[in-house]
Amino acid sequence: MNAFDTPKLEYFELSPLLVVFGVALVGVLVEAFAPRERRYLLQTAVTVLGTVGALVMTVLVARDLKEYDGARGAIAAMGAIAVDGPSVFVWGLLLVLSLLSALLFAERQLDGGVTAFAGQAAALPGTEAERQASSQGLEHTEVFPLLMFSVGGMMLFAASNDLVTMFVALEVFSLPLYLLCGLARRRRLLSQEAALKYFMLGAFSSGFFLYGVALVYGYAGATDFAAISQAVSGRVGGEGLLLGGIALLAVGLLFKIGAVPFHSWTPDVYQGAPTAVTGFMAACTKIAAFGALLRLFYVGFGGAREDWTPMIWAVAIATMVVGSLFALVQSDIKRMLAYSSIAHAGFVLVGFVGLYSGGPDSVQISSLQAVLFYLVTYGFMTVGAFGIVTLVRDAGGEANHLSRWAGLGKEAPLVAAVMSFFLLGMAGIPLTSGFTGKWAVFTSAAQGGAVPLVVIAVVLSAVAAFFYLRVIVQMYFADPVGEGPTIAMPSVLTAVVIAVGFAATLLLGIVPGPILDLAGNAGSFIR
Repeated sequence: MNAFDTPKLEYFELSPLLVVFGVALVGVLVEAFAPRERRYLLQTAVTVLGTVGALVMTVLVARDLKEYDGARGAIAAMGAIAVDGPSVFVWGLLLVLSLLSALLFAERQLDGGVTAFAGQAAALPGTEAERQASSQGLEHTEVFPLLMFSVGGMMLFAASNDLVTMFVALEVFSLPLYLLCGLARRRRLLSQEAALKYFMLGAFSSGFFLYGVALVYGYAGATDFAAISQAVSGRVGGEGLLLGGIALLAVGLLFKIGAVPFHSWTPDVYQGAPTAVTGFMAACTKIAAFGALLRLFYVGFGGAREDWTPMIWAVAIATMVVGSLFALVQSDIKRMLAYSSIAHAGFVLVGFVGLYSGGPDSVQISSLQAVLFYLVTYGFMTVGAFGIVTLVRDAGGEANHLSRWAGLGKEAPLVAAVMSFFLLGMAGIPLTSGFTGKWAVFTSAAQGGAVPLVVIAVVLSAVAAFFYLRVIVQMYFADPVGEGPTIAMPSVLTAVVIAVGFAATLLLGIVPGPILDLAGNAGSFIR
């Protein structure tokens, strides 16, 4: 009779994940048992307090990291999860941005006392059921536990030390996002179309990822990253299985990043989803996906870097080119920001290539530090910018067409100034966090030997600056169309999101040292 080994879980190291998933389950119970009129307040309080609690536990875990095989951290959950410096750094960043996103989810003042989410998702737009849901002020407060399930999946995704765990995490954070994208109160058909596109293409990308897991398992005989790394370093055959597995796994990860040629979902989904969901998705999904990409390719496939580096070079160049050029012709602010996010993914991939260009260990850690810092700057700028988008209105709700932003500088000087600052940060103008982030990833990539890629990135950064400046010119120097833009007064929730995004973009451009040091102190991945 075979002995049964009791699974061992490191509860303290896993406590941030456990808190997030616990909060999500509490949210489900609130939906089941709390009276409808109290759900909004309860769900908001549970989500905010739970996220703060998880953030506190993340700080405590970061302070208690021990030395493990030359790096700081621990392999937890029977080898499935790596709790090390980079994963804890990503956890903290995800939780802070998720807290800001939860405030956007909870905003009620902009839509007449209800949230921006549909009152009754099953009701067809324009029907009597839809009108009754609106007149009764019904709200889908299920969005809060869905948000927390997605956050927990993202945290698990970035810390996965096993391909099966990574696939489970991918599905855990993706499925709630598919639902959230289709729950817009206004422009419901566009929102439902976005959700369907995201679901269909996401299902295909998950299939590619799972097939890649099968090929890598066939090559290495294991799915944990340490065993894969050992098999890759000592390989004597099976090149087809390995390279095919790497390519298919890259498809699944690059899809979530929004890299070319797996980007086609991004503009449609960003445009159709509720703006609060778009901001959350644009910032947090990209951060989690880059965390997973870095871990898998550094820890698992580091010994095959000469095989996959040309692929990443090609993807990075294509992503920067498509993101920068296609954004030039967009007339919708959310689609423009979608292509902007694609371009930013390309810039981060430049730092990723520098990380694996065969330089000394000091260069590798410096590049990881640069990539993490760029993700911080990008996340705060993005959430803040989408917070501004929710304020510009017309009779139909949000006024996303760029022509409706004409004259915003005269109508609402403060809103226009803050949005201009976010756009200048995305363009990489000095004294903003965007400039410091680009300088960091470009410098690290050049040190790693990717000088031609850096030259291309600098040129395309200049191209990208044009479409950001175009919006600023539209706000300050174009005549308004018709009655001009209208600014809805937000509650303190959205105001806090915008203020935090603005402060982070300003401070990280002027004094980036503390966050750069924090990213540097994160150390390297444990193996």
